[in-house]
Amino acid sequence: MKILVTGGAGYIGGTVALRLLSAGHNVLIYDNFCHGHRELVPAGTRLVEGDLANRERLERLFRDEKVDGVMHFAALIEAGESMKHPELYFRNNTASTLTLLEAMLATRVERLVFSSTAAVYGEPEKTPIEETAALSPTNAYGESKLLVEHMLTWLNRIHGLRYASLRYFNVAGAVEGRGEAHEPESHLIPLVLDVALGRRQSIKIFGKDYPTPDGTCIRDYVHVGDLAGAHILAFEALSTRSRLIYNIGNGQGFSVREVVESARRVTGHPIPVVEEPRRPGDPAVLVASSKRIIEELGWKPLYSSLDDIVRSAWTWHQQRYGGKH
Repeated sequence: MKILVTGGAGYIGGTVALRLLSAGHNVLIYDNFCHGHRELVPAGTRLVEGDLANRERLERLFRDEKVDGVMHFAALIEAGESMKHPELYFRNNTASTLTLLEAMLATRVERLVFSSTAAVYGEPEKTPIEETAALSPTNAYGESKLLVEHMLTWLNRIHGLRYASLRYFNVAGAVEGRGEAHEPESHLIPLVLDVALGRRQSIKIFGKDYPTPDGTCIRDYVHVGDLAGAHILAFEALSTRSRLIYNIGNGQGFSVREVVESARRVTGHPIPVVEEPRRPGDPAVLVASSKRIIEELGWKPLYSSLDDIVRSAWTWHQQRYGGKH
């Protein structure tokens, strides 16, 4: 099938594009490079540089290329930034996705896998979080994604748009030649590894008074390769299913301090810590139950150990920056 991957020049989108190619699909990458990297566009794909807000461009692309489905990753992803500039997130994540959906409806592209987020849950009442949990985001990033999920519900009901919404947690690790490379970087594991490489002086911990065993936030880290596999399974399942909602996670949580300790073990380097106040909008604990996708689609994550996830990221990080250790 011919599949359009929005944000395919990014960390997750590019990894999924590689998996699609391996599965025999024809892949188009659609990216405006506001955060993507040209070197991360997988060989064997066709690149179309464009913006999601350009409906005419999208409709022409869908018609000319006879696209069969879309995997939608293009978005702003920084929860902290969303609490300073929420309007950017509603414009880029919500309004631009509506433009994409309108173009799909107009050209009868009927299958979508949407990159959602655990941030749609906010502060969960219990963990691990199941897909039936209340949806109450604590930051504008989560709200911008939840609004898309609401739109998809109605478009499925009224127009028959087939979609899978994958709510995932902290994505980490690397596959061969491809790892996390945001500019500026804000995710914990690559930031910690930057300290080990001497690219940063220390790692900041935001908040030490959360209601967790060590006082720092707890998150569920899923390996990017495992996540890519879940996307392929969801896309294939849409051939017979109309609407899918799945959590994608490791099923166990690790605190910020535990991630730092893992990086110390894996790299063999001391990693100084600087404690900072809490950031607004950060839930204390986010851990997924992925029981539904495991049972329904047979998803089998290969990386459950935090050290294994960090080790794969460390290997790539050293390759990227030429570290000598």
